[in-house]
Amino acid sequence: MTLIRSDKLQEECAVFGVYGHPEAANLTYLGLYALQHRGQEGSGIVSYDGAQFHVEKGIGLVNELFTQDRLQRLLGQTAVGHNRYSTAGGSGLKNVQPLVADYALGTLVVAHNGNLINAGLLRAELEAYGAIFQSTADTEVIIHLIAHSQGKTFLDRVVDGLQRLRGAYSLLMLTEHGLLAVRDPYGLRPLSVGRLKSSRPNGDAWVVASETCAFDLIEAEFVRDVKPGELIVINDKGVSSYSPFPPVTHAPCIFEHVYFARPDSQVFGRNVYGIRRQLGRELAREAPVDADVVIAVPDSGVPAALGYAAESKIPYETGLVRNHYVGRTFIQPQQLIRHFGVKVKLNVVREVLGGRRVIVVDDSIVRGTTSRKIVKMIRQAGATEVHMRISSPPIIAPCYYGIDTPTKEELIGSSRPVREICDYITADSLQYLSQEGMLRAVADTQNPTFCTACFSDSYPIPLLPEESPQLGLFE
Repeated sequence: MTLIRSDKLQEECAVFGVYGHPEAANLTYLGLYALQHRGQEGSGIVSYDGAQFHVEKGIGLVNELFTQDRLQRLLGQTAVGHNRYSTAGGSGLKNVQPLVADYALGTLVVAHNGNLINAGLLRAELEAYGAIFQSTADTEVIIHLIAHSQGKTFLDRVVDGLQRLRGAYSLLMLTEHGLLAVRDPYGLRPLSVGRLKSSRPNGDAWVVASETCAFDLIEAEFVRDVKPGELIVINDKGVSSYSPFPPVTHAPCIFEHVYFARPDSQVFGRNVYGIRRQLGRELAREAPVDADVVIAVPDSGVPAALGYAAESKIPYETGLVRNHYVGRTFIQPQQLIRHFGVKVKLNVVREVLGGRRVIVVDDSIVRGTTSRKIVKMIRQAGATEVHMRISSPPIIAPCYYGIDTPTKEELIGSSRPVREICDYITADSLQYLSQEGMLRAVADTQNPTFCTACFSDSYPIPLLPEESPQLGLFE
């Protein structure tokens, strides 16, 4: 039997936290459920009841892991949760977060979204000083840095430890004294703060999440993003904000807008759905073609396809239907069915495609294998022409900041010109959105600059010769 994986880039993780609500664990469960798209390997929740920490985590999806019995064991009004997709450290229960450790000042719980490019160097240094690691995740390096710090207070230790990190991190930390949220100075990964009505005497509860779609599910009010380089402390005294790191040019990941984030989320100051429609409009202006119908590769290509159709005045229709009950991986029992890996997830609507010139809009091409199979399926359904349009530039470089990326050699956009990629996927034409068009689509966000390393091979945090971060487990 063969294990089939999606030919898409995958986000590493999601974090979610609650402070000051009697249903903290249940709310965290719902938050993680809303953020399941950011990680499907494993999940965990740690709660604190004022005297004891309670831990429940495992391998699998959120709704499979957290039964009513497990949730009832997560006592307290504060909780932190995490969805994992491994890009550093490998898979397995030992790497499922949040990670929990006891040290000189008490208990520390950490949930991390991102990837540290100097984790290997730091780990070797810490082990030389006698540190014993319980996992292979780069997140554990953060715990040891804090534990080894000579800072007098917890906050001093956190700042001291984080100043040694290079890479991307959106972090939640839970201690006996409160909840802490922090974003790396470049702001590579998103993190937002919300407020939730609570019956507790000290006022409303606070929630923190990787994406605002998690707030919508629990009816929390979005307050604002955690700023790049900002450290927020939430406790019974309220919410305190600190900016302890030297300023740098912000570089939030533009691929959050292109693909990763849910379209109903507010990320980096703007609704993702609106950005993706604008990407499609820009694509239609740059890459017009005579055709009869515009279709999307669902689900991530739908907003851009709608934007393309609106700008080109070519009607949009549903030509591909996705099976939403198929996970990111599945077992292919035999090789009897051609293109099994795509057909089990997507099916064509022959009545839409037959005898028509079709524009197919997708958000990206990674290896090209899935696009090739989709084009062939559309031709088999009777399409007379198939024109592929991609609402982002060619992906030419791997990501070191928390995205599951193949090596540069495996990325078809880095090794072949567009003409050859078009021939490989057997389309009548292929055009990508330019980097200029992509940046125009996000130009009115709150961020004047973005990380576009996967499209430009230019990194906001350059990789030093001695640094060798693990790329993802993409297969």
